[in-house]
Amino acid sequence: MPETTPSTENRITRASDWMPVLARYREPGLGRSLFELAVTFIPFVLLWAMAVWSLQVGYWLTLLVALPTAGFLVRLFIIQHDCGHGAYFRQKWLNGWVGRCIGVLTATPYFVWHRAHAQHHAAAGNLDNRGIGAVHTLTVEEYQAKSWSGRLSYRVFRSPLVLFGIGPAYVFLLQNRLPLEFLNGGWRYWVSAMGTNLMMLLVASGVIWLIGWQAFLAVFLPVMLFAASIGVWLFYVQHQFEDTHWSRHEDWQIHHAALHGSSHYDLPQPLQWITGNIGIHHVHHLNARIPFYRLPKVLKDHPALASIKRLTLWQSLKSINLHLWCETRQRLVSFREAKLAAA
Repeated sequence: MPETTPSTENRITRASDWMPVLARYREPGLGRSLFELAVTFIPFVLLWAMAVWSLQVGYWLTLLVALPTAGFLVRLFIIQHDCGHGAYFRQKWLNGWVGRCIGVLTATPYFVWHRAHAQHHAAAGNLDNRGIGAVHTLTVEEYQAKSWSGRLSYRVFRSPLVLFGIGPAYVFLLQNRLPLEFLNGGWRYWVSAMGTNLMMLLVASGVIWLIGWQAFLAVFLPVMLFAASIGVWLFYVQHQFEDTHWSRHEDWQIHHAALHGSSHYDLPQPLQWITGNIGIHHVHHLNARIPFYRLPKVLKDHPALASIKRLTLWQSLKSINLHLWCETRQRLVSFREAKLAAA
């Protein structure tokens, strides 16, 4: 049965009104959490082994197997993500250790990522507080005020090749190795990064001892690069769509920005399953303590939420050509639209 009646939903006029409704979905179930972890980790390991075996047949088959393997690695990252929000287990210590262990597989230091992601949630949609944990986005006016070289640099950064190819590879293979964004943040960031690096080295050494370094790199690199690109694409489309929400600090409201600045990326099955329902991102931003496996239940009980900022797979592809936030029109626009408006 729905947690609220239709008449109750009709009385919801502000994004913050959803908070007491969503609070009822927060409690994780230990059995369900362990089940979701098992049906993600075990297939990931088996597919990784299958990718190694496929090297005997041909590298074309290895690349084919690497794609679903990367999908399960993305799902492991979603579990790590829920642990970071304290949503996957009731015990804080269990969230922490499961998150750290998965971080070895996702090449993501748990504590460093947790802090950066918390900043993203705390400032999403705030034009005066853009920074760590978000895709760099300029307003039309900021872009036009830049020099020729500054505009060229931003265009290169926002190109699909960099955003979804070079960028993800850099972040997960290189940037995550050192917590440079928290240089003055204290020793815990360095312990998290160096501890993850050490465990990655130990695990990689063990696998290399079993199969050799050539086979290891032949499987590890495509799986990691595919997963990194998929992950960055999901993060991108969750906030970079035409009618997203940005506002200046004096007008910014965290719940309104969460609901209207995050998409409901309505993916078909099994894509929704393999991505851990992270497409139901507007609900996640409203209450990050809801376990990912309970998010579909929220939409089922409250259909009004399903239509807010809904984005289909086909519609999401159009967001590739949106690069600048237009404060006048209150939407993301392309470089061409910005140029025509200026002319």
